[in-house]
Amino acid sequence: MVKEQFRESHLSKKIDKISFGLQSSLDIRQQAHLNCVNFNLYEGSNHEAAANGVLDPKMGTSRKNLRCATCGKQVQDCIGHFGYMDLKLPVFHVGYFRCTITILQSICKTCSCVLLNPVERKKYSEILKRPTINYLQKKQLRKQIIDVCVKKSLCPFCSATNGQVKKAGCLKIVHDKFKKEKKGDPDLLEYLDDFHEAISSNKELEQCKNKVTQIILDPLVVLNLFKRIPDQSLEDLCLHYDMSVRNSIGEVVQFVYGGDGLDPATMEGVNKFENSGKKKTVEYCMKKNDDPPDDPVIFERAMYHITKVKPTGRGIVQRLKGKHGRFRGNLSGKRVEFTGRTVISPDPNLPIDQVGIPVHVAKILTFPEMVTSHNMKKLKDDLNYANRRRIADTLKIGDTVERHMLDGDVVLFNRQPSLHKLSIMAHKAKIVPTRTFRFNECVCTPYNADFDGDEMNIHLPQTEEARAEALHLMGVPSNIVTPRNGDPLVAAIQDFITGSFLLTQKDTFFTREEAQQLICSILSNEDLLMKINLPPPALIKPHTLWTGKQVFSLILRPSKECNILINLRKAAKGKSTSPYTGKEEMCPNDNFVNIRNSELLSGAMTKTTLGSGSKSTIFYILLRDYGKIHAANAMLRLARLASYYLANRGFSIGIGDVTPGLGLLKEKQILLEQGYSKCEEYIQSLERGELETLPGCSEEETLENKIISELSAIRERAAQVCYKELHKTNSPLIMAQCGSKGSNINISQMVACVGQQALSGKRVPNGFDNRSLPHFEQASKTPEAKGFVQNSFYSGLTPTEFIFHTMAGREGLVDTAVKTAETGYMQRRLIKSLEDLCLHYDMSVRNSIGEVVQFVYGGDGLDPATMEGVNKFENSGKKKTVEYCMKKNDDPPDDPVIFERAMYHITAKFPCPNESPLDHDSIVTISDEILKENFSNIHENYQSRLRNYFKDQSIRIKRARDIYRVSSDDDEGFPPVLLQLERITKTQLIEFLKFCKDKYMKAMNAPGTAVGAICAQSIGEPATQMTLKTFHFAGVASMNITQGVPRIGEIINASKVISTPVVTALLDVNDDLEFARKVKGRIEKTLLGEVTEYFEEVFLPDNCFILVKLNLERIRLLQLEVSVETIRYSILTSNIAEIKGIKPHHVEIFSDSVIIVKPFVSSRGTCYYVLQQLKEKLQLVVIQGIPTVSRALIHLENDKYELQIEGNGLGTVMATRGVRGMSTTSNNTMEVEKYLGIEAAKSTIISETQTTMKHHSIEIDRRHLMLLADLMTFKGEVHGITRYGLAKMKESALMLASFEKTADHLFDAAYYGEEDSITGVSESIILGIPMSLGTGFFKLLHKSTAAPLPPKKKLLFDNPEFHLREMAVQSS
Repeated sequence: MVKEQFRESHLSKKIDKISFGLQSSLDIRQQAHLNCVNFNLYEGSNHEAAANGVLDPKMGTSRKNLRCATCGKQVQDCIGHFGYMDLKLPVFHVGYFRCTITILQSICKTCSCVLLNPVERKKYSEILKRPTINYLQKKQLRKQIIDVCVKKSLCPFCSATNGQVKKAGCLKIVHDKFKKEKKGDPDLLEYLDDFHEAISSNKELEQCKNKVTQIILDPLVVLNLFKRIPDQSLEDLCLHYDMSVRNSIGEVVQFVYGGDGLDPATMEGVNKFENSGKKKTVEYCMKKNDDPPDDPVIFERAMYHITKVKPTGRGIVQRLKGKHGRFRGNLSGKRVEFTGRTVISPDPNLPIDQVGIPVHVAKILTFPEMVTSHNMKKLKDDLNYANRRRIADTLKIGDTVERHMLDGDVVLFNRQPSLHKLSIMAHKAKIVPTRTFRFNECVCTPYNADFDGDEMNIHLPQTEEARAEALHLMGVPSNIVTPRNGDPLVAAIQDFITGSFLLTQKDTFFTREEAQQLICSILSNEDLLMKINLPPPALIKPHTLWTGKQVFSLILRPSKECNILINLRKAAKGKSTSPYTGKEEMCPNDNFVNIRNSELLSGAMTKTTLGSGSKSTIFYILLRDYGKIHAANAMLRLARLASYYLANRGFSIGIGDVTPGLGLLKEKQILLEQGYSKCEEYIQSLERGELETLPGCSEEETLENKIISELSAIRERAAQVCYKELHKTNSPLIMAQCGSKGSNINISQMVACVGQQALSGKRVPNGFDNRSLPHFEQASKTPEAKGFVQNSFYSGLTPTEFIFHTMAGREGLVDTAVKTAETGYMQRRLIKSLEDLCLHYDMSVRNSIGEVVQFVYGGDGLDPATMEGVNKFENSGKKKTVEYCMKKNDDPPDDPVIFERAMYHITAKFPCPNESPLDHDSIVTISDEILKENFSNIHENYQSRLRNYFKDQSIRIKRARDIYRVSSDDDEGFPPVLLQLERITKTQLIEFLKFCKDKYMKAMNAPGTAVGAICAQSIGEPATQMTLKTFHFAGVASMNITQGVPRIGEIINASKVISTPVVTALLDVNDDLEFARKVKGRIEKTLLGEVTEYFEEVFLPDNCFILVKLNLERIRLLQLEVSVETIRYSILTSNIAEIKGIKPHHVEIFSDSVIIVKPFVSSRGTCYYVLQQLKEKLQLVVIQGIPTVSRALIHLENDKYELQIEGNGLGTVMATRGVRGMSTTSNNTMEVEKYLGIEAAKSTIISETQTTMKHHSIEIDRRHLMLLADLMTFKGEVHGITRYGLAKMKESALMLASFEKTADHLFDAAYYGEEDSITGVSESIILGIPMSLGTGFFKLLHKSTAAPLPPKKKLLFDNPEFHLREMAVQSS
């Protein structure tokens, strides 16, 4: 069957909404096809399903050879039919059991009225009558009503006593009538008196005395209660109550309880539902028809049977919920046709937007092509074989031909896991005679693919519209940059970088033949007939030679006719063996890349100028300045040129490349001896107790820190010696230098020394017998016993070293496995909560029901994918540094233009040799004029940054001219060459501003963009690259801060309790250490035991007490503001349970340093017992500081002291004397919301996520984090991205059901009678209709060719003369 394009205009009806509700017993009987009255499953000798039993074939068949007795269809076509059972007794519906309990809690158990007094009822009914009240508000209101009702013990209407209603066991509800009353309540005593006689005659009943107030509410009682609920009380229960359908309250609740002998749960259980093998679920219970239904024993037996029957197969709820259930397995995601899957291989000769499809696949996948006058001949030729000739002859325009896949067809290419939108992109097919999918290696990074056996999927779109959308929105050239932060992902990798690096070395020369042969490798695909101008040779004598740089420049601009002029200046980064000397083009190590007008003048090409993840690459500049087609073409040229050059030059690695020299071995031995002896010194000084501790660390921690730093220094130094020894032609060294693979650490591990093996950031811990392995002495702390590997991989590891190395490797593997599951779930939650956020035409971001989440996307409406970076200004644009702790948010946002590079590009492209340069004043005045005139619709922040840039330029020009005493008035007094310094002409200035404006306008985000989904992917995808269990030290050695995936989880879950809460406090006096210590003393929790010399029990003939001797010297040193009076007060007001009974006369002050505490009378034990308790617990009394703070550390940052406080208590810290309250913040979002409000909480979410990501070297555009923070806070409180937070943010029951707790959400929706207007993404996918974002966000209006409507006839009543006078006056 041909896939048909969905066209809304072709539909006669459109789904407007889905309503959920409860069914009456009549509805259920009408929907069912069969009344199941036979309790036998099978009958007869053939063991066939019993007629009118629960396996009756009228409800559908589950066997392939049988047909359904109702519809006559076979097993795969029959949809299944309902049956129902009449029950003699009602039973609780398991799905509505929770609702049952809440209703019982809300109503009087005597008169069935809702426990609200008339005033409360009026208040709530007014709210419920509002037409605009939505599902979420209804749920919230219901919760408030239950809270009010639960607290009431007397019914306001009949004054009956109502107690606690709770679940007691499986499907059993009890009403503890007098639970809320006090023990001496007269009603309770009167009630208990009734049982007095029975208890006195049978003493065994005494133990049941407490349970006599608990009344069991069985389904019969509950049903009768519910039938008596008055009509006006129904709306207070928020029950869906449709008067037209159900005119008696009895029927509404019969569904919940299965009243009048009908049980919907059993009815659903009997329902036969389509599933693999078409199994049937049977739930039945044995009941005798002749038993009276009101016999409690029989009733108990029936209930027991119902609850204990184990259902066979999967029930309805099981079929709906979970990953493989109906919602997630068959509606939100389906298996599709027209797909293929096989192994992938690299092919540098294919353009980046093509994919090689094996001919086997191409012959199976088909595309329905409609016959037109243009393709008639081609399609006839295609059909001209064997028995298809006759069809070819009868082909006419309008027919559809299912043809094989051909070259140029648009296919979707996808690799799982699909973590971001670049995991599925559109390529053009190229049929190849191989058996694998082949594509250019430049496209590996977005797919995260490698060629070690990865498989990928291909999808062939089946309509012209789908092809067009795929090509423009999903095409590889349209997705060169990632929307996470605008970094290019499709770029040169591995071999291409190595080849380009070697090609652009200073000593690479070619003869004419070699150069031409090499250049010819560029010619392919679109460039096949391209004209190439060979540049003039670099050397003429003694031989005519061309440099590799000249050949490389032809990638960018092959001929003089080509108008692609790109400009780039970039210094090399990183610790290479030959560092950049700072002399720009004259750097002797050739580490400064200068490309001017598409000509490579200096520098070797490395990963920074070719690879992914950097915005200074030639492909990125081509993309931003000239468009995606030119960038894609340059990538193909580079792939062909570099792979051809590298294949001919040769590039291999052997054991000789990693063999250490004699000098290195000697040097390494000296380093090891020195390092080991230093470590031994540290261990000895610890044993002697002479080791000086680091701030905030114990002696053991100090030793570990010192040893680790010493051992890492050994590896660093050994690595440096190793680089000096390696020749510049060493293959691993070349790869590390150009960034194509590996790093300097890999080389040093292969050649010099593997180094310290770490587990969770520490040295290898001791095992069961106080040592790491049996090969070492007990409690040994030497480097070799704690995981230091002194061998290199070349020299080979000893057995113990090998075990340590495998331990570190195993930790990495486990970490990866755990991380994958955690980040996968996090990504799913993010996507589900953000999926329906869409950019509207007013540049606001709204969700599917139109609630505004952001007024302007990201504050400026720009697309993160088009950002080039942050503009930094030397002299202007610096704000006064305000000391807020939220200072992390004050980083300037990314701009769509880097002004410095843009100006270099414009001055190179428009040299304007005959114009005179502008002076420092005119550059500012002219730019201001143009900005006022042409930039009125540009964001003011962008304009201000442009003005700052021109001020910088003006200062630079003035500085350059002042040095050489050049003045604009005096034309003769200086050589004209000096005017070339910092030269900018008027034309260049105008072109520069035009360039900046064009880029800004192109960077505006398009309405309809699914900004929410992109935000979720941009946070979820990099989370998979994070390490899981990492701690980092917040400036102070031993203050651990949770990082990585767990920290991101805490932030987006909005956890109330986080693992490492830290409050950062700035001080009133931030340059005085003494002042900082005083404030630290006020904040840090200090216990009595920490400042006491001893606690002594004193027994006198007439008295006994605890004597507390304070250490006044210690109190003075710790700068504690305590005295004996304050300590006495702290003891008296302490919350410790064992000393709570202490009274003022029990605590006496004996002297300045002695306090006497006497024992008090306690029911817990004797005087001696109380004394022992006092001695133990007095040490734990908090005498100073905040109880929730575990410790505070003084931290020096930028020569200013601040406090890092571990623990919660932001409000108390802010109120502490000496702390600058305005500049105090915490990393706990919920605490910040509590004390500083919702905006501060939003800022905390942004800054904490940003900090965590930056710690793992992951850049995310701030606009994404702002959107996430806005979504979490736009309701006025912080909602986590969890199943609970999502239920408070989203209204749609279908969307919530497709996420988690499927059955609960569906039952709730039915209870409240929710109407789901299909607006969101999940709901649209479930119903198979286009969603209202992206290309489905707008409608196209086309001119109709239909005849115009006839003129409107004037009606008699349109004449004002016939109107009544009063009406005429009103209308006027």
